[in-house]
Amino acid sequence: MGRGNEVSDAMVTAAEIARLAGVTRAAVSNWRRRRSDFPAPVGGTSASPLFSLAEVQQWLEGQREGREVSGEVRLWQALRGTYGEEMVKALAAVGEHLRGDVDELTDQTAREAVDGLIADRMPTEVMEGLVARLLESTARAALDGASTLRLACAVREFAGETSGTVFDPACGIGSLLVAVGGGAVSSRLGQDTHIEATRVARVRAALAATGATAPVQIVAADSLRANAFPDLRADVVVCEPPTTVADWGREQLLVDPRWEMGVPSRGESELAWLQHCYHHTAPGGRAVVVLPASVAHRRSGRRIRAELVRRGCVAAVVALPPGLAASHALPLHLWLLSRPSGPGQAAGTVRMVDLSTNSPDGPWEPQPHQVAEVPLIDLLDNEVDLTPSRYVREPEPDYAMEYAKLREDLDTRLSRLRALLPELPPRGRADALDDGVPIAVSDLLAAGLVSLDGDELVSASDQLDPDYVRGFANSAANARRSTSSSATFRADVQAARLPRMDAERQHRYGDAFRLLGAFERELAELASMGDRAARLARDGLTEGALDPLPAFDGANAEHQSTSNDRDAAVGREDRTL
Repeated sequence: MGRGNEVSDAMVTAAEIARLAGVTRAAVSNWRRRRSDFPAPVGGTSASPLFSLAEVQQWLEGQREGREVSGEVRLWQALRGTYGEEMVKALAAVGEHLRGDVDELTDQTAREAVDGLIADRMPTEVMEGLVARLLESTARAALDGASTLRLACAVREFAGETSGTVFDPACGIGSLLVAVGGGAVSSRLGQDTHIEATRVARVRAALAATGATAPVQIVAADSLRANAFPDLRADVVVCEPPTTVADWGREQLLVDPRWEMGVPSRGESELAWLQHCYHHTAPGGRAVVVLPASVAHRRSGRRIRAELVRRGCVAAVVALPPGLAASHALPLHLWLLSRPSGPGQAAGTVRMVDLSTNSPDGPWEPQPHQVAEVPLIDLLDNEVDLTPSRYVREPEPDYAMEYAKLREDLDTRLSRLRALLPELPPRGRADALDDGVPIAVSDLLAAGLVSLDGDELVSASDQLDPDYVRGFANSAANARRSTSSSATFRADVQAARLPRMDAERQHRYGDAFRLLGAFERELAELASMGDRAARLARDGLTEGALDPLPAFDGANAEHQSTSNDRDAAVGREDRTL
């Protein structure tokens, strides 16, 4: 099968383009922003656009992005070879090399790869591309609460801009600290216990600063136990507190002045961080704190929640969609705190915003039906539950219109689904699958023709079709090689083997694997739509908004006859049994 009409009709997401090109999603976003000739979306939504696979492939070939990709892959692999799992330390060394600071980037291959990349990229782009790759790799496990780039976008939208100071007391590698505030920020301050992470944050903030207008100060220490900025009152405070620290220092900090609303219990470290952020918020300033959804309703925290509400400190609570956390798929909340600028300035309501059904890519501007302004008195009950979904009510759908539209969409997707399933004629028994001895993935890795992005094998050379590599690496035969005699699965992609083929056959197989991937995604979308249609029909019938057709309506007569025949056949079978 050549590159036929099926391939030209296939669509891919931005994440799939990144995998196809061997780059991060941030690189694809840069291409879309900076390259006017990048293919326009042909489907999907503004939050999750879909692109023509054929147009993307043609653009990549025309732009010769493979050379840029190879440089990024070579750099990542060189850093892996030198630093192993200490990739946070590796990124700090690269950042300091880019800044011209004390240079610890001693690996010559890595230095050459960095210098090659900055020949046609800004240092900030190189650094942010590496950060995006870090957050998508297994190396992120070394960081507690490493804010994802999606979460940083959400926090930036709700934090707004400022011409004053931005502070993050648990800054990690600086994703929130760098993202918020805008270009007029006067200074950025941060603190974190992870020494190498603070090095990365310091470099990122410095690279993102415009001139000398935004000095950066980041301290490596525990913010709760060793507060490096006791007198700081910032205009904007942002924070995603660590979640794996069981002992936050309650016994040593019982009389600390930061606990304006009460001393948190041992199990409520999040409320300690929330009050720490509020303590450092200037009058008229604001804080945006990322918290687990359970903080809004846990019984042990209701006294402090009540005091926060009673004093008018809570401006809003925003329920975010799942998929924004780095280490789990559970939903998160944003708590927006504001310190009144004077007596009587506190608002009389808390804005509840429920974005839990939105895409994790945004948009973050809530629709009117996703917002409720709740009077403080309505929150101060026995539970003091600040969960937005308790107060925000979804409008009742137009059952008839939505159900009819879903049926039409299902018909369209069913026809498209058939076109995506590739035609695969049987292979002749005399035809060999490959042209000789299979290629060991370990040899390809040693030669630099492929690389590992986490557990995923990525083509790093124009000699290997990326989907041919991925498809055969994940084959059933290679999966069996990763299963021991005791049936224990071990993910060892280096033990995989790929059939040896020329470029034309690789592309044929790659096209088939690409179509199968698109088919699986379309099938999943179809299943989701089917669930939605069944749920909508059931709710519409039980709510009295939809009505089943009369039994012998003209349009339904043929269906009723078929149904009667089926019931009669079932009855005959029952009598036979």
